Amino acid sequence: MLKGISPLISPSLLETLARMGHGDEIVLADAHFPGHSYNNNIIRADGLKIADLLAAILPLFELDTYDGSPVIMMDTVKGDTVDPEVEEDYLDAIRKSDPRISGIEKIGRYEFYERAENAFAVVMTGETRKYGNIILRKGVTSV
Repeated sequence: MLKGISPLISPSLLETLARMGHGDEIVLADAHFPGHSYNNNIIRADGLKIADLLAAILPLFELDTYDGSPVIMMDTVKGDTVDPEVEEDYLDAIRKSDPRISGIEKIGRYEFYERAENAFAVVMTGETRKYGNIILRKGVTSV
C-alpha cells in the first residue's frame, strides 16, 4: 500500500497511468463493454464503479487541455434512453480534481469503439449502468 494513492488503483493500473504519455487515451469501460474485442491491454477493475475510479485516478492524472474535450462518452443510440445521472456522477467526480471541465463530449457508438481500439488501455469495471463508458485523454503535468 502506498500513501496518498487510492486503494481502488491496482498496481497494474498505476503502472499504466504512469506509462501513458501526452495525448494517450484510457477507456474506463462499463461491465457490458466488449473491451477484449477492441484492445489487447485490458486491466480488470471488476466490482468498481466508474465514478469512484474517476475520483481515484484524476488526482494523479492531468487531463489534456490542448485539443478538444479530454473527456468523451458514447452517445445514445437512436431509440435508446440514457440515465442522466451517469454523466452527472462522472462530472461531479471529474470536477473535484479538474474544475475546468465544463462538460463531456459525446461520440457515436462505432467511433467510440474505434477510439477504444486505439486507446492505450481499457479498464473493465463493474459499472452496470448503460452508456457508462468514458475515455480520458492524458495531458501534460504542470510542475
